[in-house]
Amino acid sequence: MKITRHYYGDLEDQFGDLRIPNSEGPHPVAVVIHGGYWMSDVKLETIAGLAESLTKQGIATWNIEYRRVGQTGGGWPGTFIDASLAIDYLPELAKNANLDLNRVVTIGHSAGGHLALWLAGRHRIPENSEIKTSPSPFALQGAISLAGVVDLSLMDEVLSISENVLQNKFNPVQGFIGGSPVEVPNRYEQASPIQLLPLNVPQVLIHGALDVTIPIGISQSYKKVADSMKENVKLVEIASAEHFKLIDPNSDAWPVILKETLALLEEKVESKQ
Repeated sequence: MKITRHYYGDLEDQFGDLRIPNSEGPHPVAVVIHGGYWMSDVKLETIAGLAESLTKQGIATWNIEYRRVGQTGGGWPGTFIDASLAIDYLPELAKNANLDLNRVVTIGHSAGGHLALWLAGRHRIPENSEIKTSPSPFALQGAISLAGVVDLSLMDEVLSISENVLQNKFNPVQGFIGGSPVEVPNRYEQASPIQLLPLNVPQVLIHGALDVTIPIGISQSYKKVADSMKENVKLVEIASAEHFKLIDPNSDAWPVILKETLALLEEKVESKQ
């Protein structure tokens, strides 16, 4: 396995770690996105084990960093801009790596799960949006959310009654978007995957039933709305898993995640975005 760090922009946190399998290729690609409620104290190293494990299975991984809340430009709009720039940088990476750019999926955990699905749906945001970076975003084979915040408004409701949020007087969703759904509704319309449906990209939601950080109901609600639009969305519920088990390659949840990732990379998609 070969690991190299690349900068997709000029700023300090606009970089990612590219892992290339030892096999000849061309390699399918998983864009790996860490979570941490979009906060600056959580970095891409937290999901490096997942990226390494995928690469050992023959998948090139692009584990991206991005500006986060607490950093200049982090949250709205910088986090969205960085995620977009990072994935649109793949053709540049492919100049020196044998990547199969027709087989690219995003896979993100928690807040990264939000970004994984948002990247799949960003082609639906208005042309004049602050977070629109390209008229023709990179087309994905699919997107995987691991306990992702796929509905920002619903997560905002959950957090608004959280004892921890009430004590600290800080709601991570509102800190990320820059206000509540009432205060900045247009931002939620552009930023929340559920409000961008239909994405017209195959999606897999994997969520642990024991998750108390991001309740499984967030994914269940998303699945219901997606089904009503006849979207290609699969929900996998893991009865024994809590929040962080989904990024532990040594857990009993890992074989499920690997299986779904490989299946999505092999799925035949008639049309992309």
